[in-house]
Amino acid sequence: MSAYDQFVHEARNQFNRVADSQRNAITTAGGWIADALASGRFLYAFGTGHSHLLAEEVFYRAGHLAKAVPILEETLMLHLNAIEATYLERETGFAARILEKYPVQTGDVIVVASNGGRNAVPVEMVLEARNRGLRTVAITNVDQTFRWPSRHASGKRLAEVADLVIDNCGVDGDAAIQIEGLPCRVGPPSTITGALIINLMVVQAIEDLVKKGVDPEVYVSSNTNGDDHNDRLLKKYRSHIRHL
Repeated sequence: MSAYDQFVHEARNQFNRVADSQRNAITTAGGWIADALASGRFLYAFGTGHSHLLAEEVFYRAGHLAKAVPILEETLMLHLNAIEATYLERETGFAARILEKYPVQTGDVIVVASNGGRNAVPVEMVLEARNRGLRTVAITNVDQTFRWPSRHASGKRLAEVADLVIDNCGVDGDAAIQIEGLPCRVGPPSTITGALIINLMVVQAIEDLVKKGVDPEVYVSSNTNGDDHNDRLLKKYRSHIRHL
């Protein structure tokens, strides 16, 4: 089987495993988000390295919630210094300093994504958020998580500290396929499965809000006739969401 076909096959299988095995956890997370928004609270999302893409997935885009706040720390992303970011993710104490920059409150929900789930910053982000009264949701690779020791001082992994865990159903090391003649595996699906999970949570939350009779406040495409609609939402939430 070609690499192309292998990767399509594996990605489809992981999508199906997520949809079939994680439905209860994902719909629960969606319900938590809906409850938070209906009560005037917000959704936050955080990830380090490539997982920060899942925080951006919820933010300021057509079909997504206006009250979704990404927690974006440039030094933990890849565009400034990718090597440094790898080591900063392992530092204890960093997550608390990041979270202080955001107006989180009791009743908010935070989603923390980390494929490996062992580094200090994602673990600490959940612990700090829980201390502040947030409901915490982890997106992680459960198969990989429990093969490796935690790098957090508590000895705990992300899957062991979050209120709710959603498994991206990936493989150890993330790279999913083998090409004959190459000793290492290639093709990491965790970003696309993570995006599936994030979007499933959000659409569930929106459906729940509509059933409650609550306006979900969703952006529409700025490439259609959505500017006036979006501008009203941006004006309403710009003071709360620092990245707008």
